[in-house]
Amino acid sequence: MIPEWMKEVNAEPCECHAAYHGKKSFIGRTIEEIFEFIEAAFIAESYSRRKGLLQSLDPRVKLISIMAIIFATVLVTNLKILASVYVFLVLTAYISKIEVSYFIKRVWLFIPIFSAFIALPMIFNIFFPGDPLIQLIHLGPGAHLGPFSLPGSVYITRQGVYAASIFIMRVATCVSAIVLLFLTTPQQMLFKAIRSVGVPRIYVLTLGMAYRYIFLLTDLVREMYIAKRARTIRSRSMFEEQKWVGGRIGYTLIRSLDMSEKVHMAMLSRGFTGDVKTMEEFKMRKRDYIAGAASIALSIVLVATSQNIFR
Repeated sequence: MIPEWMKEVNAEPCECHAAYHGKKSFIGRTIEEIFEFIEAAFIAESYSRRKGLLQSLDPRVKLISIMAIIFATVLVTNLKILASVYVFLVLTAYISKIEVSYFIKRVWLFIPIFSAFIALPMIFNIFFPGDPLIQLIHLGPGAHLGPFSLPGSVYITRQGVYAASIFIMRVATCVSAIVLLFLTTPQQMLFKAIRSVGVPRIYVLTLGMAYRYIFLLTDLVREMYIAKRARTIRSRSMFEEQKWVGGRIGYTLIRSLDMSEKVHMAMLSRGFTGDVKTMEEFKMRKRDYIAGAASIALSIVLVATSQNIFR
């Protein structure tokens, strides 16, 4: 007889974690980042199986539509138009059953890291002259920084702030479009759509294999770290930890090379001829043609409006 307590099933999500609580070494923090990466990848994959607007479209149509919007966004020089396109993408994400907070966070957590540093010099009159907006420091006439002459006053310009805002909003809009494409399309179907629009087969195959086996290699790193922790009695110095990491990096490289050879031989033994086949077939429907035509028309209108062609 099975005891009653063994028959009880708790359907609530588990609140326990395997992570080590307390002071973590840089190895522990790296392993936690690997866990977060895998978790984010699985969450992103789940969005593509929802019944939303973009999930119901042909992957080729989505790919072409997103590329057309990105191309138009790059040519747009009006901040209001860029903001409107971004709001349109957020609304599309909401209709596609993607949480708006998750979508915005996934984009804006990475935008300031590189775009803000690139756009920061644009706001100062040292690099781009313009109308003063906020004065920062008064240097006086004849100021120099080594061989470079400086203006009498350093201030933030109105034109610089506007140009920096356009740059950051353009990057945010383009990244939002790419994220929207990845969240609403299964990876295999996305790679197949990329191949169908003329991208060389070797690039698509390499991208697909890298995406598939990066999870296997990260799981290998996790197992090595768990094995190390299980055999560690006392903490070691930073130099010893770094030495262990260097050795594991080399071991992982050797394992990945050996795995690639075995995987390639296994693929050849199963009839691989250089092209990956999938069970799903693309089928264009009426709404796919409408969506594709609408996105291309929207891109043309955006470029024409930004370049004042209609005036």
